Amino acid sequence: MPSPLFSLFIPQMRMPFATILDRIRAAEDNGFDGVSLMDHLAPPALPASDMYDCFVTAAAVATATTNVSITSLVTCAAFRHPAVLAKIAVSLDHLSTGRFELGIGWGSVPAELGVYGINDEPPAVRSARLGEQLAILEQLFTGEAFDFDGRFYQMKNAQQRPRPLNGHIPILIGGVGPKLTLPLVARYADWWNLPSTDSHRVDEYRAHAGKARISTQHVVGLAATSAALPDVDALTRKRFGDWGELIIGTPDQVADQLIAIARNGVERFFLPFSDFAPPETLQLFGREVMPAVRSTLAR
Repeated sequence: MPSPLFSLFIPQMRMPFATILDRIRAAEDNGFDGVSLMDHLAPPALPASDMYDCFVTAAAVATATTNVSITSLVTCAAFRHPAVLAKIAVSLDHLSTGRFELGIGWGSVPAELGVYGINDEPPAVRSARLGEQLAILEQLFTGEAFDFDGRFYQMKNAQQRPRPLNGHIPILIGGVGPKLTLPLVARYADWWNLPSTDSHRVDEYRAHAGKARISTQHVVGLAATSAALPDVDALTRKRFGDWGELIIGTPDQVADQLIAIARNGVERFFLPFSDFAPPETLQLFGREVMPAVRSTLAR
């Protein structure tokens, strides 16, 4: 069984840039494989809160780190024209020396599209639009000129340079819909990401995801000791009770829960922490949880 990857999910909100970057550096220093950022025009549950742009923050992360992958989790296809998105992605790819991954979906918060008047369309239309975007991105990443005559986008002799450093930017697609999302996963995605609310459906839909590797997103409430666990449990449920399957416990308990999920075919964890990931939490997770998960699965 492959050793699972661990990415810190740190929404770029309610913290100054300096704090966000300190926590991301702490994640890298403590063995995390990646960091991921959200892409919204306003925080869905707290629209009056301060929040930075996903890709501007990703650029800051690229210059502040050396090893971790950087993933948008996930950008909404309706926010940007595919040629604009491709230029952003390739620029971040070069800035990060090949560490940027483009996570994308057709819009997990439909109300957000309505608020800002951005293609507030039925799911089938938004999914079809994403399909055209992915086809265009694939073509633009080749660096060769092409024409495109689609339902939503038309291009004549379109070309983008430079190409991605490795010739390809990994694509992550989030969602579980067998009719609208998984065909796109099977055709275009390197990674298929399931929210924790649907992680139990891996076996049900695995065959529809093609060769895409599987990742999930789970909130972690990590308690340093058994005595601290009741307070951590209460805080995690208060802040993230509607996020689906929570992972709460001491380091060994959290490791056991992650091991069970990994044994179901999940190769990567995107992890927001209920305490917003201060360095001491990341150090504890890196010192005790990740080695336990990896050593158990290796056996």
